Parts: sequence; C-alpha cells; structure tokens
Amino acid sequence: MALALGADRSLAAPFTAKDLNTLARVSDPQVSPNGRHVAYTLRETDLDANRGRTDVWLAELSGTALAQTRRLTQHSASDSSPRWAPDGSGLFFLSSRSGSSQVWHISLAGGEAQQVTTLPLDVGSFEVSPKGDRLAVSMEVYPDCADLKCTTDRQAAQSKKKASARIYDQLFVRHWDTWKDGTRSTLFTLTLGPDLKASAPINVSGKVPGDVPSKPFGGDEDYAFSPDGSRIVFSARLADRTESWSTNFDLYDVPADGSAEPRNLTADNPAWDAHPVFLANGDLAWLAMARPGFEADRFVVKLRSAEDGRVRALTQDWDRSVGTLIANHDRTTLLAVADNIGQAALFEVNPTNGRRTALVDKGQVQDVSAGPKGPIVAWAALDSPPDLHWVRQRGTLQRVTAVNATALADKEFAAFEQFSFAGANDQNVYGYVMKPQGWQPGQKYPIAFIVHGGPQVSFANQWSWRWNAQVYAGAGYGVVFIDFHGSPGYGQAFTDSISQDWGGKPLVDLQKGLDAALARYDWLDGSRACSLGASYGGFMQNWIAGNWSGRFKCIVNHAGIFDQRTMYYTTEELWFTEWENGGPYYVTPKIHEKFNPADYVTKWKTPMLVTHGALDYRVPYSQGLATFTALQRQGIESRLVFFPDENHWILKPANNIQWHDEVLGWLDRHLKK
Repeated sequence: MALALGADRSLAAPFTAKDLNTLARVSDPQVSPNGRHVAYTLRETDLDANRGRTDVWLAELSGTALAQTRRLTQHSASDSSPRWAPDGSGLFFLSSRSGSSQVWHISLAGGEAQQVTTLPLDVGSFEVSPKGDRLAVSMEVYPDCADLKCTTDRQAAQSKKKASARIYDQLFVRHWDTWKDGTRSTLFTLTLGPDLKASAPINVSGKVPGDVPSKPFGGDEDYAFSPDGSRIVFSARLADRTESWSTNFDLYDVPADGSAEPRNLTADNPAWDAHPVFLANGDLAWLAMARPGFEADRFVVKLRSAEDGRVRALTQDWDRSVGTLIANHDRTTLLAVADNIGQAALFEVNPTNGRRTALVDKGQVQDVSAGPKGPIVAWAALDSPPDLHWVRQRGTLQRVTAVNATALADKEFAAFEQFSFAGANDQNVYGYVMKPQGWQPGQKYPIAFIVHGGPQVSFANQWSWRWNAQVYAGAGYGVVFIDFHGSPGYGQAFTDSISQDWGGKPLVDLQKGLDAALARYDWLDGSRACSLGASYGGFMQNWIAGNWSGRFKCIVNHAGIFDQRTMYYTTEELWFTEWENGGPYYVTPKIHEKFNPADYVTKWKTPMLVTHGALDYRVPYSQGLATFTALQRQGIESRLVFFPDENHWILKPANNIQWHDEVLGWLDRHLKK
C-alpha cells in the first residue's frame, strides 16, 4: 500500500511506532457456507485505555469491488473466533460480555446476540460440528476433578489461602509467561438444542494427560470433528515428567459423545503430529515431523485412509515445511501455507498424489479460509498491513477489505527489494533491503541492520506488529535484514544447518550479507550502522559484540541470551536448547559453550541498549541483567530498559511505543550525530 491515488507525495508523513500500534488488525477470516459473506475479526486499539478491542465484522463478497462491510458485534468486551452455523443463518463467536469467556450466537437476520454456553469456567476455544448440533470447547480444569464444580471450588479455596508458595514435583513449573497452577486445557463437547442452548459438558480428552489445545499458543486448529460429527481427533502431548523436553504430540480419536476413551492414531511416531483436518470422504490429513525433540523439523502432510487406516506421506518429496493446513471448501483437496524463498505462500495439495499448485506466491498469507469460489486470505507484505483478499483464478488476489485506508491516507511506505548473495560455504542466501522514507538519489543513509529471532523463522516479505521494518525506514534509516542459515523456506538442510552452529554460518551470512548490500546499494552508508535483534537475534547481538567487534556504531539487544549455561537451566522448553546444542548442558557442555557470548565479554566495546520483560520465561530476564552488568562493569556505554509487565514480546501499546522510542533514540544518538 502507498499513498492514496491522487495524494501529494510531498505531503507524505513517515510511518511511526504510534501508527503501528493504532492500525486496525484484521484476522481469522471465515467464509460462509454459500460463499456470499466472510466474517472476520478486527482489532482496534484504544491508546488511552492501553488495550485493543476485537469485534466481529462481516463483508459481502460481490466479486467486483471492495466489499461492503458491517460490524456484527460491538461491546466493550472483546468478541472473537467467529464460526458459521452450518446452514449459514448465523455465527457463533467467543465473548466475555457476560463476565467470562463464553460461546455466543448472532443471527444474520438481525437481533441481539444470544448466549449459548453458561459455563462456570472460561471457554478458551471452540468448534462447531458439521451438523451444528454439537460444540467442542476447551476449558482449564484440574485433571483429577470429575466435574467443573470441583475445579471452581478448588480455585475458590486457593484464593483464600494466606500462604503463597507454589509447589512442584516435575517440570514445567512455568511456560512462556505463566506459572503452572495445576490445571490443564481440556476438551469438552456439548449438544445444542433447537433453541441453541447447550447441554452439560462432556469431558472427551481428559483420559489423555495433556493440554488440549497445547500451551501456550494452541487453538482450535488442534482438534477437528469428523465429517458426520460423530468423532473428534485432537493433538496432545503427555504432561508427564518428560514434557519439557519432548515434542511428541500424538493424534487421538474419540467419540464426540465421550462414550469411549481416546485412541492414539500416531503412537508409532515419536515426533510431532498436529493440525488434524478431515476430508469429505473421512480421510484424515495432518502435519507430521520425523525427528523427536526438534521443533523446527519439516512438517510433512500425511493422510490416513478412512477405509483401511493406511497412512501416506503426501508431501515427502517437497522440501518445504507446512505451517498451516485446512481443507478446501468441498473438502476434496487441501490448502497449505509454507515459507518459500522469503514469502509465506499458499498452495493447494492434491490428496491423491500430493501434487502442489501455488495459489499465492508473493507476500505473506497469515490466515486462510476456504470458499466455494476461491479461498479468502488475510494477506500482508513488507509494505502492506494485513487485509482480506480473495484468491481468484490463476492465483490473482482481489482485495476485499481496506481496513486502514483512512489511517494510511497520508502515509508513504518505503520501497523494498529482495537480493541474494554467496553466504557461508558459498551457498545462496537471501536478504531484503528497504529504502528510508523520503529517499533521494545521491544521498547516503544510516543503516538499521536487523537480525531475526527464532532462529528457525524467516524475516521475509511479511508484516510484523513487533519488528516492523517500515518503522525504521520511517525514521530515516535504510534497513537490511538477512535470512541466514537456519531460516525456513530454503530447504530443510538449510534450516538444519544452524543447529550446533549458532555463531558460525549465521554470522558469516550476516557479514557477507551486509557487504553485499553495501556493494549493491550505494545509498547505504556502511560507516553509520547499528545492529538490532531479539531472542536469537539478541543472542547474535551479544555474539557480534565479541566476535564482530567494531563493525557497528551501536547495538540493540532485546531478550538475548548472554550465558548458555544459565540459559539451559532456567528456560522452560528444554527440547529447544537440547536439540540446538546436542543434548543437556551436563551432557554436551562443550557444544553449549562453543558459542557462549559470556566468554567473550572482554572483547565488547560497542554501545548497547538492552531491553527485556520480567515475564519472559523463554529467555529469562536474568540474561538481560547479566548483559547489562557486563557492559556497565567494563565502562561500556549502555542502557537497560526493563518492562515489569511484558513477556518475550513487548505487546501493550504504550509499552511498545516506549520501546520503539528508546530504540530509535539509541540509533539516532549514535548514527545521526
């Protein structure tokens, strides 16, 4: 997206962190059964209240121009997760307007929303059965409780205790940003009467001791109704003493009425099985990894025959890892999203032979919903915030919404370009460069060199609500970022190559990538550059400080690893650090120490801004404090920005704006003197 047609470019305003935090955010498109409408959620931010509110909207799919849209729900409480009734007469959705998160229903014919569930616990996610006669819902319950009252009574008793100790006998003790409280996310079913009132819930996953959906980010993609609604398949990992170092999620099949115990369908695979999807004939598709303990292994689409139970790997010959999998509208083919050479692309997969057809090959497909006349996607790019688009014939995109047209009317997004170069081992590596807003030929511009986290993620042609290159371009910086060895979308061997080599090939790629950008784009000023990154990217800032010292005028390190030894013993998802370092620290200490930034602090000299959140249990904030201590004790210019109410990500609007102010102020101080 650029300036509105006919706008005066001389009046273009730079894109800022405040703009980033106040743009409307569209997500979760759901096409109606007849294909005439798409429901979606729209988050709007209230800076004064320092929060976002989500409502359900409806767009009419005319096929000729921007859709006519209208707000279906409007309440001070957020409404989310719209799901169509099978007959298309209305939508179910989640809302906390009654004081807790419950399932509601609204008719397209008009009238007020009707509360469907009145459960004593919050509903975390839900799905509607194909016939519309049953709901599957997830709630947090104590696993030894026979009913919901047992859980609510125990929670009430806990709240009255004067002692505050948390007591554990096994890991996890905390996960992402939350201390474990003994409850598990559990799947229930409820039948719906003609009046849409729900029956008492039936626990269908409780016999499997694990979270359904998975924590911390799982949702309704973790379970699916069979075509006739009689069964549910869900994904779960056993919450035993090995949970914190296991990626062994399995698929379980259970009657929707809870009349039998769940049956493990993937017991023969000790790695990750996820995202169950049924086809119309009852065949079950899902995503499967092959290597236990490796969260960035390739997700292959598998298919289990409803007739004889035979399992086939549909995409074994495709060197891409699928991230999203759904059935097409008639449930005869599959739709898959996968990283592909710096894009998050959409493919159709033939379940007979596994053949792929690219439907969207540029930009970022964030969400997808199947429709009878083509999928609807939430599509974004480096210069385009997410909007709904209709995937038409030959993969062309037709815009459905323009949710930020007014907010962006006077903005000009910076131009960008993908480039490639010979990186580590002379392998082809890709990166992006973005011009500063207001770029003029013949001028030189300082550089924001951004290193992505993960590390097995791609910093590609995508829109990010946290690390957004347009914010830095809007502040007058040329932006360079590299998809170094370890990034997905370039073949699994490329992704694998970072493991046990965190400071090796990736650093070479960054060095060669910056040199390649400077050689190709003469408007970049290599003498004025700062390096920035978060998580693994923050680790790399510490590694750069000791192993590429003197190259940058300043460094910005968010949530970066300082010491590999203490990181291993204090992080929560042990499988990650164990795979990346060949085992537990006490088994493979030499590998952990090979790329340990703490061992190189005497070589540090570059001014560094350190930022961290207190609720970050992935990279605990002690890593940031240790980094700041090493800098301060050696007299190196440094600054610590600490957020007591944020996790691994800085999400609250006011905090995110302040974080950007600090970061851009640090860059300005060292690059614009």
